[in-house]
Amino acid sequence: MRKTHKKSVILKGERFLYIMIILALMAFPIATVYTKAVLSESSISLEQMRAKIETQEGINESLSMQVDELASLDKIQEVATSQGLTYNNDNIKNVE
Repeated sequence: MRKTHKKSVILKGERFLYIMIILALMAFPIATVYTKAVLSESSISLEQMRAKIETQEGINESLSMQVDELASLDKIQEVATSQGLTYNNDNIKNVE
């Protein structure tokens, strides 16, 4: 008796399925690395933005303190005196 060998036939659909599986197996690690790179870049950008915000808040607080200092009654009287003006309490009227 002879042994007959059957030739395995790969159908078009099977070939397409095998190619898609191979492509998916190759694309998954690439997509993972790309996603992690984008996430890392976003994190760096976020930290830089937080640092800028913190710096700007410090500047704003400093400027607010300067405004309060310049708007104080003592400073106003000092500037008025240096300009030759005098404080006359009789000229002040209260509005209710």
